[in-house]
Amino acid sequence: MELNGKEELKGAVLHIVVVGFHHKKGCQVEYSYPPLIPEEGHDSNNLPEEWKYLPFLALPDGAHNYQEDTVFFHLPPLTGADMKCVYGVSCYRQIEAKSLKVRLADVTRETVQKSVCVLSRVPLYGLLQAKLQLITHAYFEEKDFSQISILKELYEHMNSSLSGTAVEGSQVFLGMSPRDLILHFRHKVLILFKLILLEKKVLFYVSPVNRLVGALMTVLSLFPGMIEHGLADSSHYRPKSSVSENITTGDSVSRAEDLVSVSITDIANATVELMGEDHTTSTVKASPETSTPARENTQLKPPSWTSPDSSESDWETLDPSVLEEGTRDSETGGSGGLEHPETGIPVTVQPRGLSAGPGGQGAVSQGLVSGLEEDQYGLPLAIFTKGYLCLPYMALQQHHLLSDVTVRGFVAGATNILFRQQRHLSDAIVDVEEAKLQIGDPELRKVLGLTTADLRFADYLVKHVTENREDVFLDGTGWEGGDEWIRAQFGLYIHSLLSSTLLEDNEKLLADWGAPFISAWRITHNYRVWFINKHPAMAEITPGHPFQGQYSAADLKLRFSHSVQNSERGKKMGAAVITTSRSVVQTGKAVGQSVGGALSSAKSAMSSWFSTLAPPAIVPTSASSPDPQLPTETKP
Repeated sequence: MELNGKEELKGAVLHIVVVGFHHKKGCQVEYSYPPLIPEEGHDSNNLPEEWKYLPFLALPDGAHNYQEDTVFFHLPPLTGADMKCVYGVSCYRQIEAKSLKVRLADVTRETVQKSVCVLSRVPLYGLLQAKLQLITHAYFEEKDFSQISILKELYEHMNSSLSGTAVEGSQVFLGMSPRDLILHFRHKVLILFKLILLEKKVLFYVSPVNRLVGALMTVLSLFPGMIEHGLADSSHYRPKSSVSENITTGDSVSRAEDLVSVSITDIANATVELMGEDHTTSTVKASPETSTPARENTQLKPPSWTSPDSSESDWETLDPSVLEEGTRDSETGGSGGLEHPETGIPVTVQPRGLSAGPGGQGAVSQGLVSGLEEDQYGLPLAIFTKGYLCLPYMALQQHHLLSDVTVRGFVAGATNILFRQQRHLSDAIVDVEEAKLQIGDPELRKVLGLTTADLRFADYLVKHVTENREDVFLDGTGWEGGDEWIRAQFGLYIHSLLSSTLLEDNEKLLADWGAPFISAWRITHNYRVWFINKHPAMAEITPGHPFQGQYSAADLKLRFSHSVQNSERGKKMGAAVITTSRSVVQTGKAVGQSVGGALSSAKSAMSSWFSTLAPPAIVPTSASSPDPQLPTETKP
């Protein structure tokens, strides 16, 4: 994604904004260059309606507890603007009011809290953060916040230095370390990876914000091309006050096409109705005569949950068979769309590319279906599109998005405990501090269970990351076990996974990935978008799990170790063993030295036995058929 043409003239940086905390008005914009609203001045507090949450994102909740912090956040595009997601980076600091050279009348507290943030067109989080931290430090060292010339210079410097910059290479991942992520989460990183592939509602939780957004964006950096090109449509939401109960039909059509996926049940019913009337008709347009009844019920109804513990809503993705039928219609001249049975809104399924290519197949057309800049393998996957949001930091004022019917799902970060307490609004809560993954739905836990081949892959990563960590000077500098190496391994994993799904009849091969996971992934939006387009380069990828192979005793130890470390029952058992051993040793000391010595030896033997359950070293083996007798799934 190069900045050229119209975008280059506008510049990579849209605005430099200063957000402060007013003792009466709360968080508000104090300065913006250029003005956020062109008709108003640099010191205007007014904001575009789409960016009403900007002050709360730039100056995060609980910021007063930290001397300084950094925030990554996403803003929706402005109405009528020729752009996608707006990427925000904010540096927060606080200073004692008595140290100010110029103290304005509205400074009534002992400390002054302000954030300097950059609103950009390009997702260069780490690079923008590095530049912004220096300027923010200099701005505060002036101890006179009326000196805004340094902010204007920052705007001009950033636009000149980023002019013509391609969003590729290592600069995109500056500050994102998969190595540290694996050291902290270990094999749970793979569960997170598969969880996002399923487009579930994932909430990251930790404080301060810098640690939160760092962990979240590092997970996303494991998806090939996701940071560079996959987040363009990740912030298409509407502020709460903008969602009117009496919206027009035209607005409903726009919202449904851009933000909502239709449930499998609704599509099946619609298919039956359409086939009963006219099998050749695939799209029913909303005409002035037929749109009148739809206006009576244009507001989308909220989803119904099957149980309080499950977040599986009715707003799910299309059935693959319906999609294939829509594709055949599109090839014969139809538009491939279906009408929503309640609102009468045409739901369009875009056709595959029909331009002639090698072998008579449709050639790859950039963004034909996903709207993203894809490579020859169809990556990045269209995960953060059509109402699936990526919000690295979510302010408390955005809480309504968790239950908004126009939001299919999200990967969001929060520091406020209120987000974590309402577990029914999320499918999974990631406690970054404790490296815990809380999934309430037992069926989802079963789907995400790591297979033996997955455990081998995760153990392979952990082994390479943890070895030779004693050498401080060489730590993380080599290729194997380094950040780029880890991203390359996940690239191999997703390429092999996509290639394997094309072999529908090979159940043994798919079992290495987890049959429940494959079935769940095939009905997601991102997989259907990838599947409907032709990607000739996939023919170069060998199907099958990179760590497939015959099972051995080492796999049994690996699975047992995984179960003990992650299941609640295993953790309780381990804690009970430790507690019991400690109590027995103390009792032995009270009885006598000889008894204590014997019990100490017993404890040593028990510890030695548990050490044998550590994950063994795994080396990729050649493909062979798995043993059906060994279970391939476990609860995380």
